[in-house]
Amino acid sequence: MKRLALALGLLASASAAQAQSPANWTQPTEPFQIADNLYYVGTAGLSAFLITTPQGHILIDGAMPTSAKPIEASIVKLGFKPADVKVLLNTHAHFDHAGGLAELKADTGAKLAASAGDRLALETGKYIGSEDVKAFDFAPVKVDRVLKDGDTETLGGETLTAHVTPGHTAGCTTWTFPVTIGGQRHEAVLYCSTSVAANRLVSKTKGPQYPGIVADYEQSFAKLGALKADVFLAPHAEQFGMPAKRARLAAGGPNPFIDPGMLQTTVAASEKAFRQDLAKQQEAAK
Repeated sequence: MKRLALALGLLASASAAQAQSPANWTQPTEPFQIADNLYYVGTAGLSAFLITTPQGHILIDGAMPTSAKPIEASIVKLGFKPADVKVLLNTHAHFDHAGGLAELKADTGAKLAASAGDRLALETGKYIGSEDVKAFDFAPVKVDRVLKDGDTETLGGETLTAHVTPGHTAGCTTWTFPVTIGGQRHEAVLYCSTSVAANRLVSKTKGPQYPGIVADYEQSFAKLGALKADVFLAPHAEQFGMPAKRARLAAGGPNPFIDPGMLQTTVAASEKAFRQDLAKQQEAAK
């Protein structure tokens, strides 16, 4: 009964959000292998990544409120068991990346580790600063381990490092971890996001989305600029060119997910867009 109530609640909160969302956010897609023990198990438009180990698995992000079951089905298609997922991680606490976490946690029994800055959003299922926008709601999920910048999560010999890069959310977390491709070790970066999206940077009436948001973006651009990434991953499929790279991977040849310049190119473009948005919002607030 408890699981049924959770499912009904997920459907209710999901309906409004999905009505305004791109179709590929909920469109199923076949899971596939990116590196030796790194797999894509998300939807056509929203990422979820599975890192497998002999002691259990790590799942990063839960996509939409209705995405838990498709993610679990993708894990099974790859030959793994959802019950073997021991750790859940999150890039950021928005409904399109955290929406499925509550159901995934209930189904797998995994523990959720997330940043201190996003704990409130995850545990209330709200877009902080826009709590009145019900379309942004998702099922609340308890955080079992609260992370700070530089903390690591280790399972089965695999270690991921949390880099808190706030702005997009107060606890936006970029994850770095090593992967093996063709017998060679590479550094992977799962970039959280630095887009402005629905955030208020300045506002005459409501104030910023949360206090200090502009300074947070500035610090995050600097921090991300110092990271090195052989393999660049992101929460939205189009952010890291997933469809085209996936097609090239299937065709054979060098692994196209090895793309050392993409992190810096993405961050530079995002910073430029941020400064344009900031100028527009500052002008509107005069």
